Amino acid sequence: MDTQEDDIDEVFDDLPSLKSVAPFVALAANVRWFRTLGEDPDRETVEIARAYAEALGFPDAEPGFLADWEEAADAAENTEVNSPAWEAEEQLRAALTDDVLAFLDEQTLEMVMTHVTGAVSEAIEESATEAARDLRIFDEEFVRATSGAAVQAAYQAALAAMTGADEDHPFALRFLLFEKGRWPIGIIGNSFLIF
Repeated sequence: MDTQEDDIDEVFDDLPSLKSVAPFVALAANVRWFRTLGEDPDRETVEIARAYAEALGFPDAEPGFLADWEEAADAAENTEVNSPAWEAEEQLRAALTDDVLAFLDEQTLEMVMTHVTGAVSEAIEESATEAARDLRIFDEEFVRATSGAAVQAAYQAALAAMTGADEDHPFALRFLLFEKGRWPIGIIGNSFLIF
C-alpha cells in the first residue's frame, strides 16, 4: 500500500496539471456528507440546484426537495439510466476524460482516479451509515445508493478539476450539493429531485 501511495505522490509531483487533485481529495474526505437530508433547503442550496440544472442543459427543471427516504427511494428507482439528463452527464464525463487523456496516459488516469475514489469512499460510507441511523432508515439500499452517488460525484468533480473547469461546471455544482449535505438524485421531467 505504501508503494502505491509513493507512486501517486510521485505522479502528483511530476505532473503540474494534477495540482488540483490533492486539495480536492482533502476537501472531499472532510465533507459532512448527507447532514441535511430531508430538511428544508436554504436559498444557496436552491440556487446551486438551479445553476446545476441550467448548466447541464435543463433550465426548466425546478429543484424539488424530498422530505423522506421513501420519496427519495422512489425517485432513485425512477431515474432512468438512459434519460436525457443521464446522457448529458455521460457526454460531459466522456468529454472531460478525453481532455485529461490529452495530457495523461490511461494507466496514470486510472491510478489517479482510483486514488480519488479510494480516499473518499470510507468517509462517504461512514456518513451514509450515520445518516441512515439518524433518520431511522433501516434499509441497506440507502447506504449503497447514497454512497455510490457521492463517490460518483467526487469522481466527476475531480475529473472536472483536473481539466481546469470553472466552478460553474455541472460536475462542480453537483458536488457542491453534496457538500451542502444533500443527495441530488436526478432530473426527471421538469423536476430536479434532491433529498
